[in-house]
Amino acid sequence: MSIAVENSKIITEQIKTSYSTRFKNLILPLYLELTADILAIVISYAVQYYIRFETSIYSEIKPNLNQDWTYFIYPAIVIVIYWLSIFAINGMYRNWYERSPIDEIFTMLKLVGFGCIMLSIVILTNIQTNPRMLIIINFIMLSVFVIIFRTIARRIQLSLRKRKVINLRTIFIGKKEKVFQIARKMQLSPGWGFRPLGYISTSENKELEEARDLIPNIGSINDFMKILEEYKPDSIVIGSKMSHRASMFNIVQICKDNNISVKIEPDLYHIFTGQSKTTNLYGIPLIDVNLNLMKPWQSFAKRIFDIVFSTLVLIIGLPVWLLLALAISLESKGGVFYTQPRVGRHGKEFKIYKFRSMVPAKPDAEQKWTVVGDKRVTKFGKFLRKSHLDEVPQFWNCFIGDMSIVGPRPEQPKFVKMFSEQLDYYNRRHKVRPGITGWWQIKYESHELSLEEIENRTKDDFYYIENMSLKLDFEIIIRTIWLVFKGHGQT
Repeated sequence: MSIAVENSKIITEQIKTSYSTRFKNLILPLYLELTADILAIVISYAVQYYIRFETSIYSEIKPNLNQDWTYFIYPAIVIVIYWLSIFAINGMYRNWYERSPIDEIFTMLKLVGFGCIMLSIVILTNIQTNPRMLIIINFIMLSVFVIIFRTIARRIQLSLRKRKVINLRTIFIGKKEKVFQIARKMQLSPGWGFRPLGYISTSENKELEEARDLIPNIGSINDFMKILEEYKPDSIVIGSKMSHRASMFNIVQICKDNNISVKIEPDLYHIFTGQSKTTNLYGIPLIDVNLNLMKPWQSFAKRIFDIVFSTLVLIIGLPVWLLLALAISLESKGGVFYTQPRVGRHGKEFKIYKFRSMVPAKPDAEQKWTVVGDKRVTKFGKFLRKSHLDEVPQFWNCFIGDMSIVGPRPEQPKFVKMFSEQLDYYNRRHKVRPGITGWWQIKYESHELSLEEIENRTKDDFYYIENMSLKLDFEIIIRTIWLVFKGHGQT
């Protein structure tokens, strides 16, 4: 049997990954980190419990553990939930194996310190004794055990990756010589668990594949979508010497939409000028394209803010909203609210709510893009649109999770289909919840249906998506309130 056939069989076996392998790759690292943290929390609590009740440091009444273990078990459960919540909200259950262990240790120390401060505040408000020494002991014990057990979890992961129990199926994109350079260095560090499936050639000339090639050529850049469907990789590595620069953006967007991690080797110019933040893997600086738009705690805080803010607007302004509803019903026949299907997060359709500002459309009438001076708008509707008060019912959409206060504006399904056909990257807007207001809304001057207008709007939406933060949300909200008072809306 020839070497080429043997290599082909090996590659075929690597590609046919079962559900159990995917479980090991995705879930097992999470379980290792979670188990390490639970053991660290329980053991540190047990040590603290012993110091508090079984030594002479504190003169409190000692519970009789021989009679009732609930004195230890119930508080321990609460403490475990407390610390796991802090760690989860701050993103400690992502794949930290790909990050420096020093980064992980410093991040955990900061979180333990923050958690201990919060505990001390709660204790001070409920008991009269000074918990200072107890908090210090808690911080030291939990920090030590978290570092120890997280280190053990890393060593277990290292062993599993070396034995290929955990692996990241990787496809390379670039010219042959650059791809092989990166792949060889990956082979020297099997502990990272990367399993090369093949490379996609970007060379203008057809590259000849030899039987002894390190990894096979599995296609050209034009077949990228077919290759993804066939090989189902976990990660993509893009070499810097890529001639199809225009298509690199689309490749990254497709990978992000399919939760495939992407690493790009930056140009030396970008490294030297400090324009790229890189990670160092196998001695090669690589840009790590972050799939998480916001940190977990920021996403959690953003959702809580949406719920609280929406509730306050709907309840506090209820008398005003009732008056608006009455005025709408008195001016023209038809319902108070206007509903329309829109495309939301992950391309899921939902029903958006507005105060009706137009005359009711006929059931079989085609829905058209609203233009300046639209004759369908009622007299009171002009006031609603000018002041943006027609958007108020969308706070209900925010409350139930269809929308956010800040985000890209949702569009009708037929327009999404049309824009997606004209702009390959348009659907990336749907990675986040659409918003009542956004970066584009506070900047726009026209509302014309044109490709140029949609491109400009999409650029503004991408600026928001790439820079999502609570700070930017508050800035947009403040600017929106100012524009409402100015009467910025289109009539």
